[in-house]
Amino acid sequence: MKSFFDFKGQCDENTEFIIFGIPWDSLSSLENADSALTPKNLREISYELARTTEIGLDITSFNACDLGDIEIDSSDTSKNIKKIEEFLKKIEYFNKKVVLVMIGGDHFCTFPVVKFIGDMVEKKEDFGVLIFDAHVDFYDTWEGSKFSHTTVSHRLYDLEYINNENLFIVGTRDIDNIELENAKNENLRYLNAYKIDEIGIQQTTTEIMQFFKKYSKKPKLYVSIDIDVLDPSIAPGTGYAIAGGISYRNLWKIIRNLVKEFEIIGFDLVEVSPGLDLPNKMTQICATKLIVEFMSFIKS
Repeated sequence: MKSFFDFKGQCDENTEFIIFGIPWDSLSSLENADSALTPKNLREISYELARTTEIGLDITSFNACDLGDIEIDSSDTSKNIKKIEEFLKKIEYFNKKVVLVMIGGDHFCTFPVVKFIGDMVEKKEDFGVLIFDAHVDFYDTWEGSKFSHTTVSHRLYDLEYINNENLFIVGTRDIDNIELENAKNENLRYLNAYKIDEIGIQQTTTEIMQFFKKYSKKPKLYVSIDIDVLDPSIAPGTGYAIAGGISYRNLWKIIRNLVKEFEIIGFDLVEVSPGLDLPNKMTQICATKLIVEFMSFIKS
């Protein structure tokens, strides 16, 4: 299997980024979701892209390693959660300076990764989770199960160190009435996409910063990007292509600004569906660019 941007397959004491894939989409509510293919596809697409980032960094100079994909059993959720945890525990050079980069998979893939990182953080009050998503994914159950990409934010919220003071969802525009009630009951903070358009990118960035800096001067942040936060005119290859999303450039700007203010200890990109993408693979290219651009912001 090709590695992401031809990064080495082994980590060492100089590693800054550890990349891995979770090819798991069986907890999607869509029958035609094929996001399990995304880690492999984005690696292949990375070979077709230029070797510098937009801000002029040489990607080949990044101290990054790609450890490949975690083996997934599509029929056993509990087993997969345990296997993801075991995989992460075995990363020899994982430490406070290394940024974990996960490629999903449906959005539930985020839960076991955040739990692992959150459990590792010594000062829980310094830890926060920022999600970019068209949905709040705040159902308590979906079709009788606690485990679904539609429940991932609620499962995160159930962790003892995650609450309405350190979980923020940005870009929402497709919230079901049950989720809305749940969110109101828990005073969950989210920012709708239309408000981003009204207040502008600078104010949006300021609101995110003010939210997380209420409790810590330099929060340790995990960032999860559901590709459907982008408008489907930019990223059509996803299960729920909801109109009214933000642009690639605006997301790029927000992320770049946030890196200056927070310690990013991990991030992911999820919910790309290659089978729903256009023939030119524009969604997958966009996702690949977002990952490597995010890495470049952290590195710079």
